[in-house]
Amino acid sequence: MAKYTFKEFQAEYPTDAHCLAKLMEINYGGTEITCPGCGVEKAKFHPMSKRRAFACQECGHHVYPAAGTIFHKSRTNLTKWFFAMYLMTSTRHGVAAKEIERQIGVTYKCAWRMCHELRKLMSSADYGGPLSGHVEVDETWVGGVNRKGGKGQGKRRSKKTIVMGMVERDGMMRAGPVPDDTQFTLEPIILENVTEGSAITTDGHLSYGDLRRTYRHTVINHSAGEYARGIHHTNTIEGHWSQLKRSIKGTHVQISSKHAWKYIGEFTYRRNFRDSHSMMFNRLVSAFALPRLVET
Repeated sequence: MAKYTFKEFQAEYPTDAHCLAKLMEINYGGTEITCPGCGVEKAKFHPMSKRRAFACQECGHHVYPAAGTIFHKSRTNLTKWFFAMYLMTSTRHGVAAKEIERQIGVTYKCAWRMCHELRKLMSSADYGGPLSGHVEVDETWVGGVNRKGGKGQGKRRSKKTIVMGMVERDGMMRAGPVPDDTQFTLEPIILENVTEGSAITTDGHLSYGDLRRTYRHTVINHSAGEYARGIHHTNTIEGHWSQLKRSIKGTHVQISSKHAWKYIGEFTYRRNFRDSHSMMFNRLVSAFALPRLVET
């Protein structure tokens, strides 16, 4: 795994000015750009002392690289935001808001908001086109507490969230909450996210029964004690579910169904870029890039 040490992080982002310069680079390409105010090409912009902005040396036009991002109107120092990003990409188990509160010295309310805004960015990560090759598909239940009345019935009557996931062998994963685990819900999601003709391995869930029409579908019968048949198994995605549930229980204690999609997106993001900590962090920083707007 390509490491990104805390020493390297401190050297790259020691002050708010360095963080703001990075946002300027991401959103405008640097400090020598065509000025939206006077139209001068390669006009030099210098940082302003009392604003999160850069000013054109030719006409004084202001550019706000943090506008429209999660930093917009936030009074929290950019160094604290960037350190929170570093912490959230430094461990596979995630970081609780209480830990962020202690580490960067903000209120719990502020730490909670920061964590959720960063999780939204992780959840919106672009992993490219549809999955292909050999894909494992599975669903699980997270959060909530089982109630009395039988294992299956207890789950359905609890406040658990159903999560569906798809993972390429040696490739990317996609996961998220779904309203139910019926064929009418799961099959369209697979058709949208997996290339036609790919090999798919699932367990014996009846909702996957018609996948053979579109894919090379193999079923592993867990109820009969079968967990692998040659290259066909769902161990990869089930391993991720185990990691997700252990981390939620150990780090966050519990999560609500309302915010489950953010946590699932966070863990999926870390799983997909686990081979490079520096890439994981830098892709998150690059997520602050804004669509180019025509200024008038």
